Amino acid sequence: MSAAAVDQAHKPLDGGWGWMVVLGAHISIGFAYATPKALSIFFKEIQKDLMCSYSDIALISSIMLAAMYAGGPVSSALVSRFGSRPVVMLGGVMCGLSMVTAAFGSSIVYLYLCIGVVGGCGLALNLNASLTIISKYFLLRRPLANGLAMAGSPVFLCFLAPLNQFLLERFGWRGSLLILGALMLHCCVAGALMRPVQQLSQTPNKLEPNGGTSIKDGCVQNFKKFLDLSFFKDLGFVIYLIGNVMFIFGAYAPILFLSAYAISQGVDEYSAAYLLSIMGFVDMFVRPGTGLIANCKWVRPRVQYFFSLAMVFCGVCHLLCPLITSYPLLVVYAIFFGVGFGMVFALIFECLMDLMGNQRFPSAVGLVTIIECLPMLLGPPAAGLLVDVYGDYKYLFLMCGGVIVAGGVFLFIMNTYRYHTLRTLRTDLKPAKGQNSVDQGQEPVSEAETGLETDPSQTPASPSRAANV
Repeated sequence: MSAAAVDQAHKPLDGGWGWMVVLGAHISIGFAYATPKALSIFFKEIQKDLMCSYSDIALISSIMLAAMYAGGPVSSALVSRFGSRPVVMLGGVMCGLSMVTAAFGSSIVYLYLCIGVVGGCGLALNLNASLTIISKYFLLRRPLANGLAMAGSPVFLCFLAPLNQFLLERFGWRGSLLILGALMLHCCVAGALMRPVQQLSQTPNKLEPNGGTSIKDGCVQNFKKFLDLSFFKDLGFVIYLIGNVMFIFGAYAPILFLSAYAISQGVDEYSAAYLLSIMGFVDMFVRPGTGLIANCKWVRPRVQYFFSLAMVFCGVCHLLCPLITSYPLLVVYAIFFGVGFGMVFALIFECLMDLMGNQRFPSAVGLVTIIECLPMLLGPPAAGLLVDVYGDYKYLFLMCGGVIVAGGVFLFIMNTYRYHTLRTLRTDLKPAKGQNSVDQGQEPVSEAETGLETDPSQTPASPSRAANV
């Protein structure tokens, strides 16, 4: 077989059945991101039934999100071994069983295990497998395909929030979990759509005599790929990680307690649930809009600053929320919250790819998501603890808003310092490199070879390179 034929066989289709794969990914990713948020509709009733505190009940979604992020490396390994279709179908079964078994729970710890651990691991299988197979079907249209798939998060949040409120009034939280478990089995149907890409077979490599050693070396390489600690030597990565951790700590608690806060202000249950739908609806349009803005010629080289300003905007919305006492103003808050939340998550992985590049991004994002598990696990319970101690939701929003604003200001200041340092180093090294090249009769050494990063304020605009999450 010629090399041209092999290249053609491995070229993504950029259409055809790939759009059905995008539909399946839309469904599985929608459940993955929307379910932990929409479960907050049941929290009040579960809290009364099981007699637990606000911090205890918030830990359900925290464990679920943490398990979803922590299970990323395991999911990636399973996809590499078995493909996306069986992994997504297994994740759908786990999600369905987690909700069904949780409906029979009589303690909060039982819900932690069923919904948090089992359900979170099932969502991890759905999420990573869906993102992986899109990259195999699309190349030129990959940004569009990723955008359509990731739109499942706000779309599903729009209808799951009022649906859960309807089910809660008709069947209680236990019956609602049974029905929700049945709905999540649709992830199996979504997985069935993810047909493996047909590729021309190649001649298998001959087995090496030291097969055991090769397998051991491969395991070590895979471990280093997902946990490459050398990233901590990169100042840009460390700055990004600190700001990202601060945002994640305060990002989810306002979503989980928004309905309860509205009810405490005298809003009826249905109207309170619709606040999440409003937020999700706004988020649905803000994410692609932010991607278009970030891809502009003037904004693209300064995307790190854009990211920090988006974080500050989101945090200021939370700081102003305790001043709101009427439902129309709560709707305005939900709109601006959706704008800030959508902007940050449209840029969060794009900024990481801007720092690390295409080659280092997979390893970097694996390390980031694992570290994010800790603030994701601690943030909502810490916010719930404030409600338990003070009996008022305003301290929750003040804490989350303050932490997010501090993270955005930190990113802005540290990135300004970092880029100033890089400009100074380039100015000092360029004359020396040019002189050495002339003396030795060699071509000048490139900036990539010196290990210096490029100041984004002086680089030309480039297309968007990461999917919105």
